[in-house]
Amino acid sequence: MSFDFDTVIDRAGSDSRKWRKYPGQDILPLWIADMDFAVAPAITAALHRRVDHGVFGYGAPLPPLTRAVVDYCAAHYGWKIEPAWLVWLPGLVTGLNLAAGAFGEKGDAILTCTPVYPPFMSAPKNMGREIIKVPLARHGLRYEFDWAALEKAVTPRTRLFFLCSPHNPVGRVFTRAELEQVAAFCERHNLILVSDDIHCDLILDDKPHIPVAGFSAAVAARTITLMAPSKTYNIPGLACSFAIISNARVRTTFTRAMAGIVPEMNVLGLAACEAALRDSEPWRQALLAYLRGNRDLIATFTKQHLPGVTLLPCEATYLAWLDVSAQNLPNPGEFFEHHGVGLSDGVQFGAAPGQFVRLNFGCPRATLTEALRRMQHALASR
Repeated sequence: MSFDFDTVIDRAGSDSRKWRKYPGQDILPLWIADMDFAVAPAITAALHRRVDHGVFGYGAPLPPLTRAVVDYCAAHYGWKIEPAWLVWLPGLVTGLNLAAGAFGEKGDAILTCTPVYPPFMSAPKNMGREIIKVPLARHGLRYEFDWAALEKAVTPRTRLFFLCSPHNPVGRVFTRAELEQVAAFCERHNLILVSDDIHCDLILDDKPHIPVAGFSAAVAARTITLMAPSKTYNIPGLACSFAIISNARVRTTFTRAMAGIVPEMNVLGLAACEAALRDSEPWRQALLAYLRGNRDLIATFTKQHLPGVTLLPCEATYLAWLDVSAQNLPNPGEFFEHHGVGLSDGVQFGAAPGQFVRLNFGCPRATLTEALRRMQHALASR
């Protein structure tokens, strides 16, 4: 079966946050992390069936959806989970905020490594917690955990460690040894580990995704794993995510924090989630092949036509982390936006000003090619 990722779908007049950021302007939006591809046919078919039912009352996951999640984790990661461990959420950001507020007290601290997805830094603040940011150590083109810095940064009031695995925006797929060190660090300092694994099915290199909670019952007992089909299957607008929490005490504390705040699940999201996990693997494999082609295009183009721009190795996600520091741009996001390409400035992820931009290459190749040409012309015009 073949799938079409080349057709450019006009989203400019739709409800898309991505495309409505620049109304009436000739700026290609490659910033927020959703893709410009139509979803898998199995998802569209499932949504049609649910819409044709005609009734949209309060919903809850049915056993076939729960079984789809359990089966998916076993088949894709070799991770055996129980249905009772699932806590359904309208989004991963909700999960981060819930975790930040559920454990410890106001004034306690949460540790994370930067650069990182912005809600990792805003969720603790939203809940009256301190955010402790420890930069990832860069060795050449490779980012790694700085264990000496982490040991120095952790305090008696640190309660949680926020992990992004695979990592957004630096694109790392952490090795088993690295993740074992994370687990040991959290055990040593008695930290709850919140692992955002939302990009785990978008690994572009020949590497496995390793859920930290799958190491042992002891590691799982202090781990909250956040997952969703939203990034991989391009359905973030349907608001369907879940936490996997094996420890009943931790799960109860987490769910109590939801009371009166987190809404009922979106019934269309539930239908789409089951179709994604159960019936859309051929589409995912085709998507991965297309994204690899886009990533390789960026790698080649930057080397040949974007002097002073370096693509950091992108092992996973559809988000390219570009080092533009050699260009000496005070505000690189604003600079490229002025030249018709809407990127995310690295400052949003905790990077120093003038250092990085993030480019979303989850788009038709023609769109990506035009964006890269605009970036080439922008740099040539300086």
